[in-house]
Amino acid sequence: MKLLDSVCETLTRALGLSSLSPWGHDANNQQAVGPIIHNVGPGAGAKSSKAGHTNTNYYEPRLPGMEGYKLENKVLDKVEAKATTQQIVDQTRLNVGRPPPEVLPPGPIFAPPNSNMDFICDYSAMRGWKHTAGPGKRNQWLEKPISESSPEGGVFDIFTDYDRFAPIGVTRKYHLNVTDQNINTDGVNRPDGGKVFNGQYPGPLLEGCWGDTMEITVENHLKYNGTTVHWHGVRLLNAFEHDGVNAITQCPIAPGDSYTYKFKITQYGTSWYHSHYSLQYADGLAGPLTFYGPSAGDYDVALDPYLFGDWSHNSAFEDYAVELHDPPAHMTTVILNGRGFYNCENNANPDCSNNTLKVDAPPIYEQVFERGRRYLMRLINTSTASTFIFSIDKHILKIITSDFVAIEPYYADSILVGIGQRYNVIVEANPSNDLIPDEDQNYWIRITGADGCFDIEEEQKNEKLGIIRYNEGSRKTPTTKAFEFSKVCRDEPLSSLVPVVSMEVTAREHPANSIDPDTGDNFEVGVEVGNANYTVPHGNFSRWDILDTPMWLNFSDPTIDHIGDKNWNPAEYALITEDYERDSWVYIVMTVAGTDAQKKAGKRVFVPVAHPMHLHGHDYIILAQEDRAFHPDDVKNGTFKYDNPTRRDVALLPRNGYLAVAFRTDNPGLWIMHCHIAWHASSGLALQVRENEHLINLDEETVKEKDRVCNNWRKWEADSKNWFNPHEFQEDSGI
Repeated sequence: MKLLDSVCETLTRALGLSSLSPWGHDANNQQAVGPIIHNVGPGAGAKSSKAGHTNTNYYEPRLPGMEGYKLENKVLDKVEAKATTQQIVDQTRLNVGRPPPEVLPPGPIFAPPNSNMDFICDYSAMRGWKHTAGPGKRNQWLEKPISESSPEGGVFDIFTDYDRFAPIGVTRKYHLNVTDQNINTDGVNRPDGGKVFNGQYPGPLLEGCWGDTMEITVENHLKYNGTTVHWHGVRLLNAFEHDGVNAITQCPIAPGDSYTYKFKITQYGTSWYHSHYSLQYADGLAGPLTFYGPSAGDYDVALDPYLFGDWSHNSAFEDYAVELHDPPAHMTTVILNGRGFYNCENNANPDCSNNTLKVDAPPIYEQVFERGRRYLMRLINTSTASTFIFSIDKHILKIITSDFVAIEPYYADSILVGIGQRYNVIVEANPSNDLIPDEDQNYWIRITGADGCFDIEEEQKNEKLGIIRYNEGSRKTPTTKAFEFSKVCRDEPLSSLVPVVSMEVTAREHPANSIDPDTGDNFEVGVEVGNANYTVPHGNFSRWDILDTPMWLNFSDPTIDHIGDKNWNPAEYALITEDYERDSWVYIVMTVAGTDAQKKAGKRVFVPVAHPMHLHGHDYIILAQEDRAFHPDDVKNGTFKYDNPTRRDVALLPRNGYLAVAFRTDNPGLWIMHCHIAWHASSGLALQVRENEHLINLDEETVKEKDRVCNNWRKWEADSKNWFNPHEFQEDSGI
């Protein structure tokens, strides 16, 4: 009878008579985003495999031939096999109570809301699934209904645990050309140092759908710089080698060379991509990313992303020299989607009197609203050094995401956005003074600098960066006044940023690592005082750091070339090792106050400045964000939050306090945590996290391509004729 049981099992699998996975998804059509370590259900067809591999089975209506099978020690001939097959099928139908399922139709193909022309989401590989999102149902995405012919159903929506599951999309290919280019954002042309993607600033919008695979080829045409591109906030599960951080995950792409980044989209929402080579993103190498998926709030129209930030008429490489000698370097203007205005009235700046540099400013950014409609706005702060507060006069914001994390919606008249942070907000076109005629319904979009986190030339602190109009033909200047809101440089309250997909920090008071203030992963952000004994290229300058030594990397000797070598630990590479069992919890505490011993030693000084701290490869948990010093009892006295705390990938370290974060060791790789103030990162305020290196296994193709890029880079860098400064090639940390 064991053989008969085996035959029945074979037929059951062929007929698709399998149970649901324990997560309520159809295992035949789901893609696990983490390593599968067991079968998800009888007949589901999901076998142990590397994470990110697609396990897809399609229903097959034909029964396998049974000739040659033994039944009670009797070899069946063709006629007997046919009869036995029918008998088993009849019995299976009797037991299950339904006929064999039909071949299911291909999955849905559709255009997401207000995407670029010709862009579609393609889930045709997901047979039997349907697209369910729409007006009034934006929190939905895909569903496979249960029916007699398809007893297995599933749902991908706002409540799906995206850390574990993603749909099966398609591969999308993009090409980015990196070039030197003049940039005019505010009426003063910048002839030197401008760098752009595909001839435009900001760079082109890159779009994908939840579950897609991205393949993005970057081609470097710069004269004096290598380049790499980082996909900000993207998890890059089991793909750290495509994180785009030179001297860590790869060598820079040499001029004339190219490299293709590849990763799965396991999240949905808004972000940006930018160069991670020294200060290049501050020179223009930045653009928006949108990954389509469900939404935590309903809307009617999705608008293109809003990128805002500070801008300088000088190359960031020039300003950084000023920052080192006499900080801070003042930024010039504020811009929204590449548009600003530099005020030359009564301005002695030579830029204003230079007929070559002074040009017409781009037109102010405008958006037309239709009364009663709800607009999704994707906000991204791409600044070099400034934190901003976004608001629209007379309009209330409904905040629905922080970074890539969907949150329980809440309402506010403004929202503070730190460097690298993103928020999706919904604005209802129903202003508080809607009784006036449409032609007078014009409202300022304001990008307001946060106190103490904003350093723009005094006469250029213009916060009116865009206009909302209710009459497309109107050209009137708005006369509306701003809301009265706090300008304190502090993140949104953690109590407001409640994730929709709940997560518990199971380690509670017992993380895998130590956060002892003296010996554990408890780090002080300070400034290392200049020392006459420093040697070129470091120079006798004061530099920001988070470990005992500011980070300083060697472009030609990336960390990826030393995976698993625990003896390789150059002091200036700022390495910490987190090597624990998978899914262990690691805590990191960062503070702006030094220890008594550090203050006494006098090597570092500690300045009350807020720092936007960004971790690659993870959405981290914010355990605590306090305006006071850390105390070891905080892990158990209720200060640390363990039940569904805020998750994101950038958070402000308070200027007089500490930030405690946590992440699970579920994404082996070489990751970096750094301040996103470009001056501070270039100064060395960063550390590398070596996460579970023993689980990293680069395939042969990846290693070959990595080595090719490095060999080309080393050859280019070795020729000093390629250097902008013939006496010194590298002037900062490298990131």
